[in-house]
Amino acid sequence: MGDQQGRENGTTAQDGTGAASLRSGVARSDITTSDEGVVVHDPLYAKALVLDDGKTTVVIVAMDVVAIGGINDVSDDFLPKLRHRIQDELGIPGGNVLVNASHTHPPGRLLCDDAEQVDRTCDAVSRAMQNMTPVRVGTGVGYEDRIMINRTLRLKNGEAWTIRQAHPCPLDEEVAGLGPIDPEIGILRVDRLDGRPLAVVYNFACHPLIGVPGGAVTANFPGFASNVIEQNLGGGAMALFLQGAGGDVTEVLYKDVNRPRDSEPIGTVLGLSTLKALRDIQTADATLSVASETVALPRRTDIPKRLEALQQKQAELLAALSATSLSFKAFLPLYIKYALSPDYPSDYSYRYLHAEQIGTDELTELDNWSRHNLAKYLSNIHAMEKLARIQSDMGTLRSHQAFNDASGEATIPAEVQGIRIGDCVLITCPAEVLTEVGLNVKKASPHQHTFVAACSNGYVHYGAPVGDYSMGGYEVTECLLAAEWQQVYEETAARVLSRL
Repeated sequence: MGDQQGRENGTTAQDGTGAASLRSGVARSDITTSDEGVVVHDPLYAKALVLDDGKTTVVIVAMDVVAIGGINDVSDDFLPKLRHRIQDELGIPGGNVLVNASHTHPPGRLLCDDAEQVDRTCDAVSRAMQNMTPVRVGTGVGYEDRIMINRTLRLKNGEAWTIRQAHPCPLDEEVAGLGPIDPEIGILRVDRLDGRPLAVVYNFACHPLIGVPGGAVTANFPGFASNVIEQNLGGGAMALFLQGAGGDVTEVLYKDVNRPRDSEPIGTVLGLSTLKALRDIQTADATLSVASETVALPRRTDIPKRLEALQQKQAELLAALSATSLSFKAFLPLYIKYALSPDYPSDYSYRYLHAEQIGTDELTELDNWSRHNLAKYLSNIHAMEKLARIQSDMGTLRSHQAFNDASGEATIPAEVQGIRIGDCVLITCPAEVLTEVGLNVKKASPHQHTFVAACSNGYVHYGAPVGDYSMGGYEVTECLLAAEWQQVYEETAARVLSRL
């Protein structure tokens, strides 16, 4: 059931340098689809890390999936079924199980069927328990700011424009600045008593979108980063990636049209940056603790108002469209000609000098007329780009309105779980948390090494900060939650963190 890699990872160390009360084991299962015709570039895994300090047992499951329920491959009942199986069959409380989605984006269906997902993931946890060995753990941080960018551009008019494949980027002169990123790589190092690495848990805020050439199934750059870490550490060590608060983050090269779409180089950079920080982390014995709360996050009620505002913008843009004599066939060569030689677009400079010499302005008149038509056509193009984005946003808002209406509920239940492993503290959220919220939670935490594990234990789409709602970027458009969710979540996270 799944692959058996990791079975040997928990063999008890015979040459340890002292006793440790903490024990751990790891294992993984392949959860990739076997549907005929689906091209798989690299397998998708459910990786399990089990830790036990003699009083408390915790399970961390890192899955190469888009989300834990609510969308695409993973069903809404996956998490309760998995936790129920783990509790019944392995004796570990379901509330001590953290399941995180890497948020790799699919070209199509990625995973085996629903029942097999639960079976294979539970099997990985079971084998990890069978492989338990004494360990020591250590916590540290790495740094990587070269591969990611906040994709929600801040415009000079106070609005936001999100870098997406679904619509073009705004005009350069309209962009005022960038939003924040979180370059921290949170790292938990788990070593056997003889110093050989057993597992590396690393947390990074990102958005795995690029994929691989040909659009095959892939774990995206977190998968490549994990391979780099595992190959360098050797000895059967396992790397588990936990998605951070990267809801408004994307790869810097996401819109690049000059090279093939390939996330492996990005993963290599992330893997090497993790390894660089890993070597300086010291390990020791540790204790565990778990705390959680389930809260009601408010659903948004402002969608009709936002649709009305978009319809008004749509009407204004349509009214601004102007008649022009140019077609695209005429526009493109004319535009290139005037961009290539702004001063003498219609001919060589000597023709203009000759016209001046004989006292005629025919070329100048031609240029003025052409520039007038070019400006009108370009204005229409820019309006079209904005109209396309508005049309997309309106469709998204209507679908989310229907989703919220169908629920019949004013709130969405959300689990906020905290896990402390020595000095490493994980705090979860089922939303695609945006960077600002993640940074707020980390800053307010009483623990030095606090890492936000977003896309965990469920899925409620985007979680944007209240200040973003007025700007109208994609994450706010795609959001099911009212702006008040941020305060509810941050206050709940603070309570959970204080209990650890």
